Amino acid sequence: MRIIEVNKFYYRRGGAESYLLDIQKKLVDEGNEVAIFSMSHPKNEPTVWSKYFVSRLSFNEASWWDRLRYPARLIYSFEAKRKFEKLVKDFKPDMVHLHNIYHQISPSILSVTKKYHLPVVMHLHDYKLISPDYKMFHNGKVCTACAAPNYFKCIFKRGTDQSFSRSFGAALEMFIHHKLLKLYETNVSCYIAPSQFMKDICVQHGIAENKIKVLYNFVFPSHLSQTKASGEAYILYFGRLSVEKGVDVLLKALSLVNNLKLKIVGTGPDLERLEKISKDLRLNERVEFCGRQDGSALISTIQNSQAVIIPSLWYENMPFTALEAMALGKAVICSRIGGLPELIQNHKTGLTFEAGNSEELATILRSLESSELEQLGQAGSEFVNQLSLDSHYKKLLEIFKSYAV
Repeated sequence: MRIIEVNKFYYRRGGAESYLLDIQKKLVDEGNEVAIFSMSHPKNEPTVWSKYFVSRLSFNEASWWDRLRYPARLIYSFEAKRKFEKLVKDFKPDMVHLHNIYHQISPSILSVTKKYHLPVVMHLHDYKLISPDYKMFHNGKVCTACAAPNYFKCIFKRGTDQSFSRSFGAALEMFIHHKLLKLYETNVSCYIAPSQFMKDICVQHGIAENKIKVLYNFVFPSHLSQTKASGEAYILYFGRLSVEKGVDVLLKALSLVNNLKLKIVGTGPDLERLEKISKDLRLNERVEFCGRQDGSALISTIQNSQAVIIPSLWYENMPFTALEAMALGKAVICSRIGGLPELIQNHKTGLTFEAGNSEELATILRSLESSELEQLGQAGSEFVNQLSLDSHYKKLLEIFKSYAV
């Protein structure tokens, strides 16, 4: 098959980008031809397709000219439409696989797929399809008030970055794309939800159930083949440090438990606040902020931990942190929220607690026993062994072929 993969970033920035790069390689290894459409960025992976990429637009590093262009490009990028059509003409794809196209690319490219009668399969990596706030998280807790069809509530709640202007732009974007132009509704053949939870909440907010297929994320084979190490006397959090991840809940729970040590791997906007909380709770000698780790260093840190904690406060979809930890045979202790309970079943493939409940998490931490953690880690590993890249690829290709021209 000839497939165009579309995502606004083309480097390992987060889960969506890691998925894109890994599935692209698998598609090519299996004999498919794959073109890439993305945004120019200095961190991008080298590719022959970069000549088609849209120009960079950074909202965090924007010049005055970028700020003037931002509203129009967010709604409908004529540059993306023009360059994507050039790629379609040159590559002649059988179909298009979308990931995150919001803002920097925009759904203007869907008018091109319609013009050339190309089927479109869209992967749902977050909740932007149904909500101006892609995390559906506001003032420290889950918030669905702005989700379809109530987009304009986002303005009054300042639901996007606590900013009136950004909230107005995000709400207007949703209204134009979904209510006026119906770009997604009329041009996307199928949505792929990485969890049943994602499918259910999208259906709840107006997406046709028969257009959504559930396909769990895969665990990359290199993780599955690692040799397991015996757990040391620390628990581990690894991932982005932002409010919705609930790391402060973990710190408060740790303060209620004697002796247990915690390593925190990752960076993000919540780092300074978390360091202050750790200091205020007098945890400095028991908490180590390790910064960002990748590759073998991260794998070693996971392997040598006693258990991995995912204390999320928002609707996690199907996080790679859980999959990777389980693949390495580590017991996962997580919030009962979003798609996490589909992976971690309490006392079967891991341990769960009420999201935001430090006391319940502390109770679990006090009762940790090596034998139970080893059993849970083994059960979790056996579960995710079913989520191999080969299995995922076969199911994904079946979806592609069912819609391809």
